[in-house]
Amino acid sequence: MNQEEMIRDVRKRLFEMQDTGYRDFHARLVPTVEKEKIIGIRTPILRKFAKEFGKTEESEMFLKALPHQYYEENNLHGLLIEQIKDYDKCLKELERFLPHIDNWATCDLLALHMMKKHRDIFIREIYRWMESDQPYIIRFGISMLMRHYLDEEFKPEYAEKVASIRSEEYYVNMVRAWYFATALAKQYEKILPFLEEQRMDIWTHNKTIQKARESYRITAGQKEYLKTLKRTPSVTTSSCQPSGFSIV
Repeated sequence: MNQEEMIRDVRKRLFEMQDTGYRDFHARLVPTVEKEKIIGIRTPILRKFAKEFGKTEESEMFLKALPHQYYEENNLHGLLIEQIKDYDKCLKELERFLPHIDNWATCDLLALHMMKKHRDIFIREIYRWMESDQPYIIRFGISMLMRHYLDEEFKPEYAEKVASIRSEEYYVNMVRAWYFATALAKQYEKILPFLEEQRMDIWTHNKTIQKARESYRITAGQKEYLKTLKRTPSVTTSSCQPSGFSIV
């Protein structure tokens, strides 16, 4: 089977899992992706397919078939990378794939649990991604920092790196707020000064407080104090939300 035949076969199987109602709903969550490029496959179903497909020789061929045409093909690609156990190979495939990510959902789909064994060297790649000029690569770097470095591996310098980022991109600033809200739940005393000392832009600062106050992991007393730290935005302060109702 050549690459073209493999792509046709995979695409046929993906469309067999299509749920048009789910497609119409999900398209509103990822406004940066054209609806025509969304097949409409629920994530648990796609994960199951990826697990089986990842055992085949065709999956290696699929990883080389960039760029993809459909949203779910990109998600499948990410789920196949998740299955790679070798650090160097995983990193190589990530480098090829990250520039093709065009939405928050594909970006956040990758958890990369195997990187827990390589945190000492993985942090260098995260820092490099966070300095990218591509918003979804920046978002991916921050999401990796949030997933893998907020517990016993936490260092204040990691939060300082996230706080120092300045971007007009909604999906970058939203993940920055998500990072700090999650960090407050896990490292409250170490993260609180970032809000008290107003070390972030106003939009991300206030969004952090909003998301933290929505969290069940923040105590009632902490939520009340965080409320007092909210800042009044200036007329020019904004982080424009894209069309649709995605608030991730």
